[in-house]
Amino acid sequence: MIKTLTILFLLYPFFSCIAQTNFRVMSYNAENLFDVTKSPDKNDGEFQPDGKRNWTKSRYYHKLQQIAKVISAAGEWDTPALVALCEVENDTVIHHLLGRTPLRKQDYHYRMTTGRDDRGINTALLYQRDKFKYLSHAEHVIPFTDTQKRSRNILHVTGQISTRDTLDIFACHFPSRYGGEKESEQARTDAALYLRSLCDSLYKIRENCLLLIMGDFNDIPQDKSLSQQLRALPPQRKKEQDPDLTLYNLVYNEKGSHKYRDSWSQLDHIIVNSSLLSYLDPSSVRVFSPPFLLTEDKVWRGKRPLRTYHGYKYERGFSDHLPVIADFNLQSSNSPDKKRVTDTSP
Repeated sequence: MIKTLTILFLLYPFFSCIAQTNFRVMSYNAENLFDVTKSPDKNDGEFQPDGKRNWTKSRYYHKLQQIAKVISAAGEWDTPALVALCEVENDTVIHHLLGRTPLRKQDYHYRMTTGRDDRGINTALLYQRDKFKYLSHAEHVIPFTDTQKRSRNILHVTGQISTRDTLDIFACHFPSRYGGEKESEQARTDAALYLRSLCDSLYKIRENCLLLIMGDFNDIPQDKSLSQQLRALPPQRKKEQDPDLTLYNLVYNEKGSHKYRDSWSQLDHIIVNSSLLSYLDPSSVRVFSPPFLLTEDKVWRGKRPLRTYHGYKYERGFSDHLPVIADFNLQSSNSPDKKRVTDTSP
């Protein structure tokens, strides 16, 4: 018996490595995940106990439990290794999400922006330390054509995955379509051009770059910001000798993660470069839409996301967006034969 236990103990690192071949990533706009405390320099009064939404502590803590439920369910057998979250207010909200919900057992750590958004919403990346070794992060202010424009910053997190390769992640929440799609288009064009320049700069300092971009881009894959400025192609167009700097939008052909009136739009994206695409399990890519995230659309028919508020009616739901997920097999035999990256300075 002792001999058997000794052998199992010695083999444990091997089995542990095999168990971590599935590396799931998730992008989710949590929709107005505010705390109940007024920020003096932000326009967040609507989400206060005495605000228009009657945003109480009980509603806030229920919302945290709902977002935790989505993250846990999206992991299926295990919670995702990486989660990009949009529309989270501050560190307090993330501390509560990771410490006062069932996610406290998942050993998530996080990095987030400190933001220039008028309402005070930010973007965060959650990561599990046993699957992603954090190395560094930076926050990038988008240089808009309209110099008075304020929006969410781009979060760049660098870490090491189990293959010992360096993974660069950009978590984004591009400017909204408020005021009209065409009228607001330039802001998203500016954001996409700047994000593209950040990606291109990595190729100058990082050999065999692995690049992952996630978030809410407020544009569909075929719009100019993504197809022309960022130049993110459908995965089906990958060629044998594509250069690393070619980007692929994994959800290019999905039906939609957000519903406006009677139309679904794919606003949430997972985008990778050619090298990371080699690790992808193509069958895993999807909009995560279990029945509990949806409700009957009594106005426009069909289904719609079950939200926290529908208008000003409190629905006790989740978000107006659905998450998107993808799996990467980090022990894939199809992964490129390449030199391991040791220079991790961004």
